[in-house]
Amino acid sequence: MPRIYRGKPTLQAELLAWLPVMLGLAALYLPTLHDLFTGIWASDAQMHGPIVLGISCWLIYRGWPDMLTASHGEKPSAWGWPVFAFGLLLYALGRSQDILIFEVGSVLWLLVSITLLNLGPKALKAQWFALFFMLFMVPLPGAVVDTVTMPMKMAVSYVAEQVLFWVGYPIGRNGVILQIGQYMLLVADACAGLHTLLTLEALGLLYLNIVRRDSLVRNVGLAILIVPISFTANVIRVMALSLITYHFGDEAGQGFLHGFAGMVLFLSALLLIIGFDTVLQTFEAFRARTKAHTSRVAT
Repeated sequence: MPRIYRGKPTLQAELLAWLPVMLGLAALYLPTLHDLFTGIWASDAQMHGPIVLGISCWLIYRGWPDMLTASHGEKPSAWGWPVFAFGLLLYALGRSQDILIFEVGSVLWLLVSITLLNLGPKALKAQWFALFFMLFMVPLPGAVVDTVTMPMKMAVSYVAEQVLFWVGYPIGRNGVILQIGQYMLLVADACAGLHTLLTLEALGLLYLNIVRRDSLVRNVGLAILIVPISFTANVIRVMALSLITYHFGDEAGQGFLHGFAGMVLFLSALLLIIGFDTVLQTFEAFRARTKAHTSRVAT
């Protein structure tokens, strides 16, 4: 494992220092990326994979200066070797047996080990969120996805039906099939499945990381609220598709506007996250003013 120079090298020296690591990772994972882009990442359910990968790379790049600063004077950790061996074993098993959760997940262990062996634990701490965020691109086993997705689709279908019926639309439901007017819509996995929930969870955690609130109450509160926010965004998407189909016909619902409903999903989730964050901020400000007023009265 090459020792990475941790002073203030020129860009060329820094790239040369990391070149063996980059070449090794490229040799391992370029075939994996090819399989992913031509396989599951080309499907609607897993289209978030490349986005998560791109954002993770950007997060690593953004945290690079902090990582190098944290590693100054830090000794490499020998714990990187067993982690490195475990990552290679996962990759070998995943690649040879076509187990994607092992093959893709192994990159996390290898990146952790490389950081420990070259820069030390403090550098790893500086990059923890970027590595954690990569978990959202690791494909889950189909049995797990199917087990969790069906109850989610049932719940989303039920809430969407109740809301639209309450506002006066002629809608009924049979399981995950909605009938609005003369049209029948099947709530698919891509509309209310586990993958969609994980994608929205990733969006919420990314917002928390970028905004970087100092308040523990706001961070914990918003992290907890991400789950109901994700569910609500899925309900909004299903309702939008139902209304598009009802007013403009089945062709519009299954065509271009179906993709637009996907944009509605993420936009509504982002707006809900920002809205709840604003509410939490207002609550904290009110609590701070109340505490300050109480202190003045007491004195």
